Amino acid sequence: MREDEQQQLQTAEELMQQLRSKATELLLREEWKESVQVYTQFIDLCQSQITETKQEASQLSKLKKSLCLALSNRAEARSRLRDFDDALRDCEQALKIESSHFKALLCKGKILLSLNRYSMALDCFKETLVDAQASGSLETVNGFLEKSKKLEYQSRTGALDLSDWILNGLRGKCPELAEYIGAVQISKSEISGRGLFATKNVEAGTLFLVTKAIATERGILSGENSNENEQLVMWKNFVDKVMESISKCQRTRHLISILSSGDNEDEVEVPDVSAFRPEAEERRSSNEKLDMGKILSILDVNSLVEDAISAKVLGKNKGLYGVGLWALASFINHSCSPNARRVHVGDYIIVHASRDVKAGEEITFAYFDMLLPLKKRKEMSKSWGFHCKCKRCKFEEGMSSKQELSEIEIGLERGIDAGNAVFRLEENMKRWIVRGKEKGYLRASIWSAYAETYGSERLMKKWGKRIPAAEAVVDSVVDAVGSDERMLKVLIEGLKGSSCGMPEMERSIKLGKGLYGKLVKKQALKSLLEI
Repeated sequence: MREDEQQQLQTAEELMQQLRSKATELLLREEWKESVQVYTQFIDLCQSQITETKQEASQLSKLKKSLCLALSNRAEARSRLRDFDDALRDCEQALKIESSHFKALLCKGKILLSLNRYSMALDCFKETLVDAQASGSLETVNGFLEKSKKLEYQSRTGALDLSDWILNGLRGKCPELAEYIGAVQISKSEISGRGLFATKNVEAGTLFLVTKAIATERGILSGENSNENEQLVMWKNFVDKVMESISKCQRTRHLISILSSGDNEDEVEVPDVSAFRPEAEERRSSNEKLDMGKILSILDVNSLVEDAISAKVLGKNKGLYGVGLWALASFINHSCSPNARRVHVGDYIIVHASRDVKAGEEITFAYFDMLLPLKKRKEMSKSWGFHCKCKRCKFEEGMSSKQELSEIEIGLERGIDAGNAVFRLEENMKRWIVRGKEKGYLRASIWSAYAETYGSERLMKKWGKRIPAAEAVVDSVVDAVGSDERMLKVLIEGLKGSSCGMPEMERSIKLGKGLYGKLVKKQALKSLLEI
């Protein structure tokens, strides 16, 4: 080697040493962005030395080891910035140099776990076991292995259990959940555009899906006057988070491009539900143009507020105003006769059947309060930008010509005796020969009158023998519109005020499963229901 070449090599080595020391220091100080920048300089210089200069075999081997470690460290920093696509590419590049590199395999496993690709993460952690003992990281690796096994099992079976957390008063960190897609498919919907459908018969409480938010934003809203401004600030922050996710993850970009923007609903493609599985094959490119206007339209149509009429929020987020985007759950349309509810735990949404659902039936939420008369529900749907055409609305529109029904609703608005309203509706339904779910529809529309009557000792003394028992009415309303906390309250108050037996208790437990799903064992459910 000539003297000038030797000089250049020595200068490059000194610079590399400086960059390596600086990058390591930044990594240890958890200054992720800055460490990525310095590692990038080191990696570029290292690659240049490998490809452009003549090196002895021992020196070349040393450079490749340094490059491998630098790529692994940059991957770690990028993963902390949630730049998972680039972090994975760094790991893959490192593993091409040394296929069993411990740090690269460990980092890759952690990234795959963050992306909910449980079985792939499990394979990575198994490979690290060979060197885990020697590196003193056996306990850490075993921890990741157990976590991966648990989440992989959950994602395959949907066997979630929040009982211990609930019995502990929802204290501490939210339980770790796995993404899960049950017996559902996406198809064209008679309600609007595309919808999510059950592919087999399921009973109340059965899990449909568990999925993590692409982005969320939460905060405490202060007074009424400042709510609107605070929500606008939160919305801007939420949009920024979604944009950041799109810029960092090709899969996120693809999933968002699949969602409806509210235009040309009849022409949009119906995706296969498998595209939403975390371990689905990566889509590296998308022909879908996603400008800011399109993204804002998509978010406007598909975002969900956590504390909603069809939802329960468990844990530290309860009491906060929260908005988020959950891609697969975005396909669930509204119905005034819904069959599903959702539970929010951390950044996850858990969707389950709120009543028994038949194969081929569309899965629906209530976007607004369904325990209201048709007139008020029409006003609510108009504010949401659609006209509800569910079976219940069609039936009640057909009944709207009944003067007696209008008189009952007007009377309730003017403060007539709630028991009298219930009695009159029940008598009229006999005359109109209303049966089955249709009874439940009409009862749901004046549910406030039923709840007031059953909750009042005075009204029950006056009307109790002339109207159906609370249990029968609750059963019919649940069958028509699914479980709701207000129906459960009527049942539980009845349990507390009498010496009811096991059938009544079991009825309350079943209704509770419609509210919370089969996420908890009976004792934990009783704790939630306070019975």
